[in-house]
Amino acid sequence: MSLPYAHGESAVTGTERVFDGRMPSAPGDLRVEARGIAPVPETARYGGPGRLFTVWFAPNLTMTGVFTGTVGIALGLDFATALAAVVLGTLLGAIPTAYLGTWGSQTGAGQMPLARLAFGRGVTLPGALQWLSSIAWDALIGLFGGDALAQLCGWPFWAGVLVMMAAQGALGVLGYEAIHRLQTVMTFALAAAFTVMAVKLPGGSHAVTSATVHGADRAGAFILTCTIALSLALSWAPYASDFSRYLPRTASRPRMFWYTLLGVSVSFVAVQALGLWGAAEFTDQTARGVDTLLGGGALGAFGLLAVALAALCSNAMNDYSGSLALQTMGVRLPRPVAAALAAVLGFPLVLWMHAADTTARFQNVLLFVGYWIPAFVAIVVVDWVVRARARGGRPVDLAAETAGPQPWWPALAAFVIAFAVAVPFMSTGLYVGPVARALHGADLAYPVAFAAALLVYAPLRMRRRS
Repeated sequence: MSLPYAHGESAVTGTERVFDGRMPSAPGDLRVEARGIAPVPETARYGGPGRLFTVWFAPNLTMTGVFTGTVGIALGLDFATALAAVVLGTLLGAIPTAYLGTWGSQTGAGQMPLARLAFGRGVTLPGALQWLSSIAWDALIGLFGGDALAQLCGWPFWAGVLVMMAAQGALGVLGYEAIHRLQTVMTFALAAAFTVMAVKLPGGSHAVTSATVHGADRAGAFILTCTIALSLALSWAPYASDFSRYLPRTASRPRMFWYTLLGVSVSFVAVQALGLWGAAEFTDQTARGVDTLLGGGALGAFGLLAVALAALCSNAMNDYSGSLALQTMGVRLPRPVAAALAAVLGFPLVLWMHAADTTARFQNVLLFVGYWIPAFVAIVVVDWVVRARARGGRPVDLAAETAGPQPWWPALAAFVIAFAVAVPFMSTGLYVGPVARALHGADLAYPVAFAAALLVYAPLRMRRRS
């Protein structure tokens, strides 16, 4: 597959035209963004690092994060211990996301298209996993957003989900600038809504102050809670530069890093802490729990609307990045069409998750959609660092660096081996590996996959350089 890495629209012709197209020209340009995985020329870049805080803050204020927070209590931890696990896991997952996000302004390219530097034509595998993950996240988040909308409007569950998916698909079709603008507005609206819930919570619920698990079981529950929090924050890593690719090359990389890190970590810790405190109220019927917590009436309706809008914000980003992943795989669909397709495919998955044990299916999908990401991060970071040293401080030129064939087997081999090595360390409702079982349910698959990919790929990549 040939990807349009050459700068400027004139370099993209014939069937590759589907990767190119109209770009937003300035903040507030809400026309449909037709541009796909073709890098954004430097002459078309705009905006500043500050907008990365809101684009990474608002989409995490969802009931998915709140529900994830309840898992620590369900595993038998007390509030303080579970909160420590959440903070640690969130920071470990947010740091790679923030670092990868700084690549957008240097290249004008999205994260999965950039992975071709390391994977060559083997990028089809992580691209497919990213596309499938975006659909899974549509379901994880749309489950709660659709439920909230259905309760707010008095609709059946399926109708609430259908309207939710249609709205998020429309936003994903509009693209980069529409998503950034909505997240700016929703940062303030959703922060206010979740603050009201946090204020109401102490009066209607009490934090769990004593653990029901002890010794090795407690350590296992702590690690699993930490891993689940890490999986949330790290899930944004394959999306990271998608939402910074229009920033100019002169944008401050340290500011980009810190704005992204704060946006991801503060929002995720806040909503998971809310779930930890109100674990009794926020069961799998989270929308009903929000309505009850806020006392029904106008305030309850406001809370339900906030839950639905939060899901809309987050899933629009899933659909947008999913569209870029599909093109990276070589599927020549226009980006707006690919974004709409992700929303369509998410609908039946939401209905499946809602049909039985929501808690078990939620946790299983949440973990499985992320097990491939640590190896992906390790591989692309090693490749990026090696290239940066070879570049000697010169600006990134994607057209030059991808002019010849890109070796694919070292990255793909490391990717597959890392996943295989991590399997015994996995702990989900569907499968518990022998190591995880021996460690009392502790899930160490994420750090193991990262370390394995690093150990396998780094020597191969350094050998290729020499």
